[in-house]
Amino acid sequence: MKPLVDCRLYAFVDTAYLRGRAPEVVAQQLCDGGADLIQLRAKKSSPDEIRRMAEVILPITKRARVGLVINDQLEIARETGAELCHLGQEDFFDAGHKHVSEFKIQNSKFKIGLSSHAPEQAKRALAAGADYLAIGPVYATGTKPTAKPVTLEYVRWAATNINVPWFAIGGINLENLGDVLAAGAQRVCVVSAILNAPDVAKACAEFQRRLE
Repeated sequence: MKPLVDCRLYAFVDTAYLRGRAPEVVAQQLCDGGADLIQLRAKKSSPDEIRRMAEVILPITKRARVGLVINDQLEIARETGAELCHLGQEDFFDAGHKHVSEFKIQNSKFKIGLSSHAPEQAKRALAAGADYLAIGPVYATGTKPTAKPVTLEYVRWAATNINVPWFAIGGINLENLGDVLAAGAQRVCVVSAILNAPDVAKACAEFQRRLE
């Protein structure tokens, strides 16, 4: 996979948006469209189901040299050979963890990203050694309907204060992407604007074109 600093488009195989499509089919479309990272997010699936999905998606992402991120399930990420795991603040800090090095094998390339919804959380995640941060939700989003938008103000703060790769996330689409980039973002996570598009690969390619 590309170094995180060179990744621009972070896409998702989110089971809430598959609408009957096979996860591996969507993963292939995302790869074909030029996604740099793909997160497997399956909030309502059992660990066994997530493991099975990861095992069929990984050969596709590895062939395309795209990093696969497993959401929440750290052990599954490590066991299957996924390159990254993404954790929320509550999954990490509320569980008593202090530093991502707790999860890393010496000389391992395995990476961990953390969510953040405010500057204080971002500072805490940086101190914990996160390899990348997710900044958001920038706008209201159906993916997390109860989350209060952090607005472009937090994106501007991130642009001047965060020294690891970070991705703006939450309600980002082709209409508001220009505003997000103007606020200082160089990387974005996109869920529904790609997964709900008539042509997933084409939507991916258009985001990537705009990001470049």
